[in-house]
Amino acid sequence: MNKLEVLIRQLPSELQQEVLDFVEFLLEKRKRKAAKPLRQDWAGALKEYRDQYTALDLQKKALEWRGD
Repeated sequence: MNKLEVLIRQLPSELQQEVLDFVEFLLEKRKRKAAKPLRQDWAGALKEYRDQYTALDLQKKALEWRGD
């Protein structure tokens, strides 16, 4: 038995169930992150605004929208 198993067995059964739920949550969370490929289908979508806005303008607007 490894150290983790020993520690879990020392917990009351309701806490053992909580540990099990947490481990399942962590595994699911990891699976979701790994399953998504990086999408870049948005690239070039704002070409028409290239001459209208600078990167600094967009950065300021993003900060405004986030409330920073």
